[in-house]
Amino acid sequence: MDALVRDLSGLLLKAIPTIVLLVLVHFYLKYMFFRPLHEVLKKRREATEGAFEAAQKSLNVAAEKATMYDLALKEARAEMYRQQEETRRTWLDQQTARIDQVRQQTHESIQDASHKLHAEINEARQDLTSRSQMLALQIAESLASGRMK
Repeated sequence: MDALVRDLSGLLLKAIPTIVLLVLVHFYLKYMFFRPLHEVLKKRREATEGAFEAAQKSLNVAAEKATMYDLALKEARAEMYRQQEETRRTWLDQQTARIDQVRQQTHESIQDASHKLHAEINEARQDLTSRSQMLALQIAESLASGRMK
């Protein structure tokens, strides 16, 4: 067993420089290769995530603007419909006023014509009455003068 321990200790003494060299290579690679590689990957990840976040923000802003434009468009349409309705009501009111005015004028014209017609009828009656009385007198005179002869 002593020989085994001596052989193992001899092997370990010969392996120490390899272990030290392996530890040195490990730290050398860690600082000279893996650390810069890790930093590059970290920057790349940050840039990618930053671009993604910027894109998300742009999408959110675009969605907000689209919503605002839709709202403004709805308000503009509502205002346009309100103006059209107001114009239509004004036009209807004007038409109604014109129709009422024409009705009033027509009613007045009919009443004037009716008064004139009644006046002409009364005048014709008076004329007929006076003519019939004159004719009656003439007939009576002609009958009376015919009997006298």
